Amino acid sequence: MNRFHLVHVTEFVYDGPVSESYNEVRLRPMHDETQSCLSFRLTTAPASPAFSYRDALGNWVHQVNILPVHSRLRVQAESVVLSHSVAAATSVMPMSELEAQHEELVEEHYDMLAASTFVPHLEELAPLIAEAERRCDGTIAGYAHSAAELIHERFEYVKGATHVNSSIADSLHLSAGVCQDFAHVLLGVLRKRGIPARYVSGYLVPQNEDNPDAKLEEVIGGQASHAWAEAYIPDTGWMPLDPTLGKPVGMRHVRIAYGRDYSDAAPVRGVYKGHAGQRLSVDVSVRPALDDAGHETLIETAAVPAEPEPVEPRAQQPGQQQQ
Repeated sequence: MNRFHLVHVTEFVYDGPVSESYNEVRLRPMHDETQSCLSFRLTTAPASPAFSYRDALGNWVHQVNILPVHSRLRVQAESVVLSHSVAAATSVMPMSELEAQHEELVEEHYDMLAASTFVPHLEELAPLIAEAERRCDGTIAGYAHSAAELIHERFEYVKGATHVNSSIADSLHLSAGVCQDFAHVLLGVLRKRGIPARYVSGYLVPQNEDNPDAKLEEVIGGQASHAWAEAYIPDTGWMPLDPTLGKPVGMRHVRIAYGRDYSDAAPVRGVYKGHAGQRLSVDVSVRPALDDAGHETLIETAAVPAEPEPVEPRAQQPGQQQQ
């Protein structure tokens, strides 16, 4: 089954009254030759209309503003996605061609080569770069695959080892992290070697429970969003790589947004007015889109009316780490 029903619920619970909450939501799946977004619905409680636009990277962004006083905010994104089987292009371009292609790559993909907030150009990446090049078959695509496999081998998947604002310096020091960290490290190893690379946020649809990898993927993708990376290979285009799983990206990877790093692809980000603290909870459900009768269903989410409360100054909402 390659049609999936996705439900992503983000809830902020405040310990006091807040108001004037302004939020950017990047949760609408990509729609292109490799996957089709068949339906999408965004609902909030308190209820609010949303307007949408495409950002500079082509991601769908929904702007949600909750102006009345409220004590909790629930954002639910529900979609149905169809994944397509696309033959992977084969590249034989040698690593030696990178130097000749450098100026053209910088001109076309500068943002995906430059250092970014979570992916600084660190000297500590040099051993990984050297080892990935030693292992590869001499091609650019081979180097990218070797780098992803190397990170999968060398870094331990540990929830809580890092936090949403961790840079690759933390992951390199700990040799541990979650998918967000693994994707960032791979971006660093690729970019420092002159290969444009971009961050991908999305979901990993779990395998059948009988599959031996199902338990691992349940830990990695269950109840959270997933992240991986794409390397730009000059003669074939963008090539996806999942350093967390250590195997190719396939039809069970559902893409939501691209970025230089996590900061460009955060699922929900915003500010609000008020001194109140907050608790964040995230719940993700990914399953086949058809019910037992063969029908596709999207369930409406009821809005919760806001309660009148006093107004306070502005504070920043926390981010969601991609597991």
